[in-house]
Amino acid sequence: MSTIVPVVLCGGSGSRLWPASRSSYPKQFLTFADDTSLFQQAVARVAGIGRPLIVTNAAYRFLVAEQLRLIGVEADILLEPFGRDSCAAIAAAAAFAVRRDPAATMVVVAADHAIPDTDVFLADVALAVEAAGQGLLVCFGLKPTSPATGYGYIRPGRPLLGGKVHEIGAFVEKPDLETAKRYVAEGLLWNSGNFAYRADVFLSELAAFQPAVLAAADAAVAKAARDFDFVLLDPEAFGQAPKISVDYAVMERTARAAMISARFDWSDVGTWSAVQGVSPADENGCAVVGDGIIADSRNCFVYSPDKLTVVGGLENVIVATTKDAVLVVSRDYSEHVKQLVSKLEKGGRSEASHHRETLRPWGAFEALDAGDGYSVKRITVKPGGRLVLQSRLRIPEYWIVVGGTAVIGTGTESQTVLAGQAVHIPEGDKRVIDNPGELPLRLIEVQTGATGAEASAYD
Repeated sequence: MSTIVPVVLCGGSGSRLWPASRSSYPKQFLTFADDTSLFQQAVARVAGIGRPLIVTNAAYRFLVAEQLRLIGVEADILLEPFGRDSCAAIAAAAAFAVRRDPAATMVVVAADHAIPDTDVFLADVALAVEAAGQGLLVCFGLKPTSPATGYGYIRPGRPLLGGKVHEIGAFVEKPDLETAKRYVAEGLLWNSGNFAYRADVFLSELAAFQPAVLAAADAAVAKAARDFDFVLLDPEAFGQAPKISVDYAVMERTARAAMISARFDWSDVGTWSAVQGVSPADENGCAVVGDGIIADSRNCFVYSPDKLTVVGGLENVIVATTKDAVLVVSRDYSEHVKQLVSKLEKGGRSEASHHRETLRPWGAFEALDAGDGYSVKRITVKPGGRLVLQSRLRIPEYWIVVGGTAVIGTGTESQTVLAGQAVHIPEGDKRVIDNPGELPLRLIEVQTGATGAEASAYD
């Protein structure tokens, strides 16, 4: 029996869910109505059918590893040096898979979709794997719940394998509203962006239609460097891959394209209105994720994990807050948040891509305040973690431990600092902070003489 390799595609910036989702911490790593992230849910759904293979940007390597650790799942992690769209990502996964099992079957899923019923999903996966075993490249089509304009559609063709699957009559681009209504009436399905196929069959079709992608992906895997569970694709080779989606590159051109009419509930959680749709609502259609109160309103949504947000007397309004930004839009405008992010980028606003809190493998640091000649940060070090700080300028620093125990070394000596104690670090010293405890170490860093952006590098 061939190996089944669940491939989880974990790229993309999710800018339509700004300010929660940003390129430095995109939507697949966020939690909404559940205690786990969309990425963790996606991995958990497929972990039982085979060892997951995660394809992600190198910038997210530690986010991926940490979220896998928290749910107790081991996986191979294939790191793209930069994004080249879905075709190159899947091609690299296929080239990796066939090196372990030439007859491997891949189940390719997105890391940022919501699928509440795992049992129904796995039943559909089993059918897709069966069809893939016959040499078909299988797409999961979904019966529309509305005439959505944000999805591509699939027109079913003639039945195959006793009617279990169908040929794909046509792939159809995202329509306008009136066209979408017609597609729904004609029985077209949403293209979910999830697939199943034998890796060798996919690579064979790729050789016919996109040989440059195949050559780049195969060379990138052949020359990859391994670092524990991380596989770093060779940047020079991978950079030769044309940037193209798998639909354009292969699925719309191959004679092997097929589809199943999937039965599971699905959302790509691509807009704030979609997040509202997967969140529990009250009798007025209002929903809250985080710390929010909605009164005398209809069909409103509040996302506010970090602060109290109160909404009253509104209809069809979405409010999303983070520590450093607030978004207020009508539900009808939620498809266009990406345009607002583009305006922020053009204006040079760092909030377009970065949160105030910056994650690191050892923990995180967050800018709390800064002014003329001073800066204040909160630093969190995971249990067993080590943080190395190298001053860029010769400035004095003060650290106050507010939780846990710190062992602080300054090059010539080390000392243990307990919660409620403070320590002064002389100018220019290189410092190491160890957290020997079982709880997170939290401390406040106060720098004088320069702003935080100028003062220290965190390794």
